[in-house]
Amino acid sequence: MKYLKFLLIGIVFGIVMFKSEAASWFRIYEMFQFQSFHMYGIIGSALALGILGTWLIKKYTLKAIDGEPIKFTPKDKSFSRYMYGGILFGLGWALAGSCPGPIYTLIGAGYISILVVLMGALIGTFVYGLLRGKLPH
Repeated sequence: MKYLKFLLIGIVFGIVMFKSEAASWFRIYEMFQFQSFHMYGIIGSALALGILGTWLIKKYTLKAIDGEPIKFTPKDKSFSRYMYGGILFGLGWALAGSCPGPIYTLIGAGYISILVVLMGALIGTFVYGLLRGKLPH
């Protein structure tokens, strides 16, 4: 019961992703072909909402649901780590037709072939864990 709120948030997230067609491989394909603004609008809206949320959290020193203070740790600025990470993420996204966000949404919608993407994401996470100490963070 303790984690029920997270399950409900995940279900709502999945419904929104599916209904907004953000989980549609065709919409993702259109985006990478620069044929439609649909996905750019969704990503841009999410970015604007994230910036606003972060600003509000910092301005009013808001706390998490459990009462703990929310802390933002500054990261080192580096061109290469963001460039390499972005290229890998983009290539995986383009090849799979899905970013990691809607993997469970697509599985829940009945797209069984996305299990290959889930396995790739799990393997990639495992490999990252093995190589983390050797990567430029």
